[in-house]
Amino acid sequence: MSTLDILLPAFLAGLLVLATHIPLGIMVLERGVIFADLAVAQIAGLGVIIAGLMGLTEQPILVQLIAAISALGGALLLTWIEHHLTDVKEACIGLTFVLAASLGILLMSRDVHSGEHLKDMLVGQILWVSNSQLIATAVLSSVLLLLWYKLRDRLQHLGFYALFALAVTASVQLVGIYLVFASLIIPAIATYNLTRHRIGYAWITGVLGYALGLFLSAWFDLPAGAAIVWAMALAGALVMLMKARTVV
Repeated sequence: MSTLDILLPAFLAGLLVLATHIPLGIMVLERGVIFADLAVAQIAGLGVIIAGLMGLTEQPILVQLIAAISALGGALLLTWIEHHLTDVKEACIGLTFVLAASLGILLMSRDVHSGEHLKDMLVGQILWVSNSQLIATAVLSSVLLLLWYKLRDRLQHLGFYALFALAVTASVQLVGIYLVFASLIIPAIATYNLTRHRIGYAWITGVLGYALGLFLSAWFDLPAGAAIVWAMALAGALVMLMKARTVV
């Protein structure tokens, strides 16, 4: 298999993740619930771990369903926190992430391959995405984007978190928790004070990050997920420098 045959599906996976995560990340930043994406992603990952312990690894639809149910449960919990613990919501959401991550480690403690599974959940396997994963994610992303643009002005807390949970569930299994967080937060932070063309600059940040990260990964034989996170951070810094020098 040629390098291009590996990198092209990985890049397409990155574009699919960005399609939903750029608008969601901007709203996460505006709502001040930065840890929400980490918490929901970790809870979705917990669903994947549970599915594995149930022996469902070879049934991807059931794995996806269990992960989605877990993430929606997390969405309900975050909605409750935002309603009832407003003053300490960030602390509670961060604690939710830590508890979900710790429970995942406890559940995998007797698995001899736990280290490998944990690494896959955190940094993902973006270089090995399949065509079926890309197609399924593309369909789900299209539905979520349609709902987002139709209902975004009417979404209440639960509606937002539910869409967020479903988007993150698909992305975690494509690119891992670290890249989910980076794809949500870095483009949003890099463009946080723009009043015009914000989505466009956010896309530049994300696309440049995935392209450069994949190139560096292939050229220097680096772990793809970690390389993309750092490349996206550099792309975000570049966009912020461009903002400082240009009126946009």
